[in-house]
Amino acid sequence: MLDSVYNSKIIEYAGNIEKVGELEGAHATAKVHSKLCGSTVEVSIKMEGNVITDFAHKVKACALGQAASSIMARVVVGSTSQEMRELRDTVYKMLKEEGAPPVGKFEEFRFLEPVREYKPRHASTLLTFDAVVNCIDEIEAQRHAAQ
Repeated sequence: MLDSVYNSKIIEYAGNIEKVGELEGAHATAKVHSKLCGSTVEVSIKMEGNVITDFAHKVKACALGQAASSIMARVVVGSTSQEMRELRDTVYKMLKEEGAPPVGKFEEFRFLEPVREYKPRHASTLLTFDAVVNCIDEIEAQRHAAQ
């Protein structure tokens, strides 16, 4: 049964994670941890206006968390804060409410759709989405406070 979840695409993504490490001069950093499985993802981003201009992450997660973070590293730069919030919501719905997978520039996340059937794997898969949105929220809060 887990073969559909840990398919060759997931293994490929998990084994080829880009933008690993720390981001010098990051505008925000967020660390998200799953108590259920022990996975952790730490994300750092830079933004200009509402566009993410740089990204780095540290991933200590199962293959699913690694794959989700790997895909995120490929698509996040150049994305807007609104796109990232919508992506997080779409992936949550895909896994938890049988919603449709993301499309367009985020369509690679469709490979995570089989995770839907394995609720204990949702937490690690969703960490990267929460971390990115947490960073965006932090940056926007800093900007609001500076006004």
